[in-house]
Amino acid sequence: MPYPQFDRFAVAMQPLSARINKFEIETKAVSPEREPGELPTASREMIAELAQRIRAARKNGKPVVCAFGAHSIKNGLGPVFTKLIEGGWLTHLATNGAGVIHDWEFSYLGKSCEDVKKMVSEGRFGNWQETGFFINLALNIGAFEGKGYGESVGSMIESEGLQIPSVDELQSIVVQAIKSDPQHAAAASDLLNVVQKFKLAAGWMKIPHRWKQYSVQANAFRLGVPFTGHPMFGHDIIYNHPMNNGACLGRCAERDFLTFAENIRKIDGGVYISIGSAVMSPMIFEKSLSIANNVAIQAGGPLANYFIQVVDLAACSWDWSKGEPPEDNPAYYLRYNKTFSRMGGTMKYLQADNRDFLLGLLQQLGKEG
Repeated sequence: MPYPQFDRFAVAMQPLSARINKFEIETKAVSPEREPGELPTASREMIAELAQRIRAARKNGKPVVCAFGAHSIKNGLGPVFTKLIEGGWLTHLATNGAGVIHDWEFSYLGKSCEDVKKMVSEGRFGNWQETGFFINLALNIGAFEGKGYGESVGSMIESEGLQIPSVDELQSIVVQAIKSDPQHAAAASDLLNVVQKFKLAAGWMKIPHRWKQYSVQANAFRLGVPFTGHPMFGHDIIYNHPMNNGACLGRCAERDFLTFAENIRKIDGGVYISIGSAVMSPMIFEKSLSIANNVAIQAGGPLANYFIQVVDLAACSWDWSKGEPPEDNPAYYLRYNKTFSRMGGTMKYLQADNRDFLLGLLQQLGKEG
């Protein structure tokens, strides 16, 4: 049906310089040398056990996958994640669309996080030219180049720019690849449309990222560690910008889901850490484990030996080793715990601030190293 659609070209975009931000990365960034806050004995013991399991997994060449919500980035944990990558402790990082955006804004502007309530009432929330333009452009080009969501943005930050193909080059690819590689032809056609519509000059587009040392996705790209982005359409401010192209975004996001699923396929003997993600992390893990088990069962048996550490601020008194709570127990509605408790392996829940948790984990790994 030809339902009416909103015209995003009618939205008045403003420069990021016009936005008041809550956080500056130079003051918000958490140093890996910082001491974690005081944690209960049981929490410290749980972190120590997790460190042991990570060490064993890495010794045996098994993956340690860490998925996290955007607050881990907003809390300035990029340098701590980077330290864990550099130490070889984390082999894959995953976040949602907001995590990608905050990481990019910190690396480009040095600031992030607007007053949502005030900006929505003024019709300004998310309508920021640089964020929408550059992240969407990185995804449009990344889809053409065969990159994933996090890789597209991470490489732009690390390289401090993007290579814009010429109109002639893109037109030629569309014609030549239409039969032999229709997916690549479609990605070239989408990018061609963007290049023409926004009158982009061919060649290297320099995009300085003065604070890129704080970017975990740039550092992951530099170190060759997968950093995957798992967005939900319409959830993020980049959808407000007319540069946004669902087909290109979908190609990048699909690639990242399959990269994530491939690492979950190898999770037997490994570790999965989920930090402050009520929806994204449990949902992508659930589907990835299902298809991984499908393939594993065809080869002789399901995956069974893996450890899941869930971390969040919400209090929970339920002992998840006993299985799922009844529906009249409030813990039943902590979706992330309930989902992970259904995933087999060994699952534990830790109530903690993500800064104290990650710093405590890094400290424990350092002690044991």
